[in-house]
Amino acid sequence: MNLEGIINVAGKPGLYKVISKGNKKIIVESFIDGKKSPLYSDNQANMLEEIGIYTYDDTKPLSEIFDNIAKKEKGEQALNHKSSTKQLTIYFREILADYDEERVYISDIKKVIQWYNAMQKKGLIILPKIEKKEVKSTKKAINKK
Repeated sequence: MNLEGIINVAGKPGLYKVISKGNKKIIVESFIDGKKSPLYSDNQANMLEEIGIYTYDDTKPLSEIFDNIAKKEKGEQALNHKSSTKQLTIYFREILADYDEERVYISDIKKVIQWYNAMQKKGLIILPKIEKKEVKSTKKAINKK
């Protein structure tokens, strides 16, 4: 999944898409209301493509987590991020079985699910191509019979 140009801004709700870049500011568009606004160098923002989730072995990129959720949900909305802590941890364990429970907090899980749902609502969630090829191969095998 391509997360290039999508950011999270500290203190502001939702996700933003980078529209243009200048010397000391960038122009972003909100996923929530579509409004464009400037962000300056003193704003804290994180590029989603640079975020990872800790596992016991290494760190998995957020794009891989989103791919796993998309496969599980067949490209549809995930569990609500306001669900109970127990539901969220069970759900996340299904997505990433070996996530490090000591370093990945429930607030992190909520953010990941909330971000996924925001991107899905915006039409940016695409099922991984590998799965589509498997479906085509299965159809070919059925047609040959």
